[in-house]
Amino acid sequence: MAVYTDVAADELADFLKQYDLGELLSYKGIAEGVENSNFLLHTSKGSFILTLYEKRVARNDLPFFLALMTHLAEHGVNCPLPVKARDGEALRELAGRPAAIITFLEGVWPRKPNATHCAGVGEGLAKMHLAGASFAIKRTNALSVSGWRPLFDAASSRADEVQPGLRDFLAAELDYLSSGVWPSNLPEGVIHADLFNDNVFFLGDKLSGIIDFTFACNDMLAYDVAICLNAWCFEPDHSFNVTKARAFLNSYGRVRKLSEAEEAALPLLARGAAIRFLLTRLVDWLNVPPGALVKPKDPLEYFRKLRFHQSVTSVRDYGLMPSGQVG
Repeated sequence: MAVYTDVAADELADFLKQYDLGELLSYKGIAEGVENSNFLLHTSKGSFILTLYEKRVARNDLPFFLALMTHLAEHGVNCPLPVKARDGEALRELAGRPAAIITFLEGVWPRKPNATHCAGVGEGLAKMHLAGASFAIKRTNALSVSGWRPLFDAASSRADEVQPGLRDFLAAELDYLSSGVWPSNLPEGVIHADLFNDNVFFLGDKLSGIIDFTFACNDMLAYDVAICLNAWCFEPDHSFNVTKARAFLNSYGRVRKLSEAEEAALPLLARGAAIRFLLTRLVDWLNVPPGALVKPKDPLEYFRKLRFHQSVTSVRDYGLMPSGQVG
């Protein structure tokens, strides 16, 4: 359960007095998520989400996340809107943690995404990229190429405990991606950087909202597309589903067309996205704290995805016809 910091009822009631949200009726911890403590609040004025930001989230980054959600919501993106207290501030402190309340979005995240879900995500991601173009605040992606080597160093000595030969495999891939092949001069902007299926809500087959912007940053927009290819377009057995990928990419392209350079770079970006999540999962897998209630995610899922992307030679393999080509 993703509640690392408990909140007493009287403490929460006092906290809510700083807002115009009415009387607290009930609250409960939310099981999903691995980074922060989240609670569903029911007050006399509606339902809201309370987030306590834990130690893995830098306090200095919180104004970026909250301002970004406000900006996106004001520019037509379905995402939570931070609730300001009576003093006009959205970021406060509760139980010794930075805290914020955001609006509640209706919907559920898809446990078994289909091609229609993938199309909805493609459209939603492209709209987010366009809306983010006018967002002035910048945040560097700490988990891009320069951040992968420290993760490898933290896990390399025990990587072969997870799978024999994993250390050498990761070292070779990092050497390749760090050798100057990583794309540059591609369109950049605000990316979500963590748009997995549990961060997207649907009502039926219609996307109702995008949540959890705690990895959002500035980077290549096509890198965000590559992250989604990894997150949405593989089956539970880790086989690639080209039908889902085609639906996702075509839907994205109808809102924001990928350039020829972005299309050409997509296989390499997908490799980078795969090793990023492989490494962060590997570090978490090898460093589970005693008594932890959150089960770490399997890093080998991304080993298999990375092996697939290493075999890709063209965006055609993702179901997308390269721009300017027919047939």
